[in-house]
Amino acid sequence: MSQVLRQHAEQQFAEELANLQQVDKRQRPTNWKLSPWAVVTYLMGGKLDNGFEVTPKYIGNQRLMEIAVSTLATDRALLLYGVPGTAKSWVSEHLAAAVSGDSTMLIQGTAGTSEEQLRYGWNYAELLANGPSDKALVPSPLVNAMRLGKIARIEELTRIPADVQDALITVLSEKTMPIPELGSEVQATRGFSVIATANNRDKGVNELSSALKRRFNTVVLPVPDTEDEEVRIVAKRVAELGRALELPAEPPALKEIRRVVQIFRELRNGLTADGKTRIKSPTSTLSTAEAISVINSGMALAGHFGDGVLHAHDIASGLLGAIVKDPVQDQVVWKEYLETVVKERSDWKELYRACREQL
Repeated sequence: MSQVLRQHAEQQFAEELANLQQVDKRQRPTNWKLSPWAVVTYLMGGKLDNGFEVTPKYIGNQRLMEIAVSTLATDRALLLYGVPGTAKSWVSEHLAAAVSGDSTMLIQGTAGTSEEQLRYGWNYAELLANGPSDKALVPSPLVNAMRLGKIARIEELTRIPADVQDALITVLSEKTMPIPELGSEVQATRGFSVIATANNRDKGVNELSSALKRRFNTVVLPVPDTEDEEVRIVAKRVAELGRALELPAEPPALKEIRRVVQIFRELRNGLTADGKTRIKSPTSTLSTAEAISVINSGMALAGHFGDGVLHAHDIASGLLGAIVKDPVQDQVVWKEYLETVVKERSDWKELYRACREQL
């Protein structure tokens, strides 16, 4: 696995999951690897009774994670909802890893996702040779999760066409998948549930039907409440990705991370941190995930083409790429922000010059 670019959560954090299993004496729902308390501990981090330190996977409101885990312990499916970059997929993966020990039963939602990808397909060579049979059936990750009593994950549910979405209704309400071609069905084993994600930028694309909405408990994952919280998230992920990608650069100074986070928050909120100056917001999302990407891109530049230390000119191109998505409208917003905010900050002169050179 040393050559794998990104391990699944259950592989990367196998030691933490094993230690949690050892100390976890609380009641576990059927087919769960950990108790609900241990799943939340895995997500939020903490020190175990044996002294082992569990790293936090989600930095934010613990109550949201408790609600999410409690939902999976009932007969309701879970919908993680929020703006892009609020760790919906990340939380979904780690929930599946902690509950089922397997985060790979995944369906990626797109405009081209078909009902067969949600339910099942056929091996047409076998089908033509011998007709419909269990051997010819090609189960979806959802069917496999039902059979094994595990968590199925559906990414970007609202990108899936509405008529295809509704194929989930029987599964979520009756816990069964009819296979009329074989005159049979797949009944869900205890431990089965569904975690879906959706972002509010897709609102109105393929709205969930009221029947489907009723079968999900929705947990809204917000953007980080404070600058300090967002800086912690960015610093943690940058360090992890830097190690995983073996970037030949020093870990960035906290002030550089804070500077990028502050720029993103100010442009996102349309207001400077001191509350004194109103500014225009670009069309881009400016999520926490994009802030992480800007820092990592800068580290790659510094490590491969610089002195290994993150400087303002290493960050400038990443900022431009993240902020200016519309070459006309966003360019105006970015230039105005540079002249009215960045230029006026005495300790940001180097960043101002580097960003101006990119325009």
